[in-house]
Amino acid sequence: MLNRSVLMVRPKKPFLDWAAKLDDSGLAPDTDGERTVYLIPSFENDEEASAILEEFFSEVFESELWDWHTDRSAWPRKRDLATFREWFEVELHSMVEDLCEDAIYDDEA
Repeated sequence: MLNRSVLMVRPKKPFLDWAAKLDDSGLAPDTDGERTVYLIPSFENDEEASAILEEFFSEVFESELWDWHTDRSAWPRKRDLATFREWFEVELHSMVEDLCEDAIYDDEA
């Protein structure tokens, strides 16, 4: 068991509407497909989970925007926690179990 928890987000209508306005290709984020899983500090209760979400939402918001469109000038100007919650369905999971025998490493380090 790792000393981490998990944060996952799924785009909601405001994100999908924003993505659709960027071009006329007809492509849209896949709301049912694979998602990025963010490892966050472990939490034991809802209060701790809320504090962690407040600490990391901005980084996750920007990561999700970047994954869809790298031109920051096209990003929404308002990127507060309330907007994040409007744009994404949030899942927090407190249990992370590592079933691999190999050591965890960061390929960007």
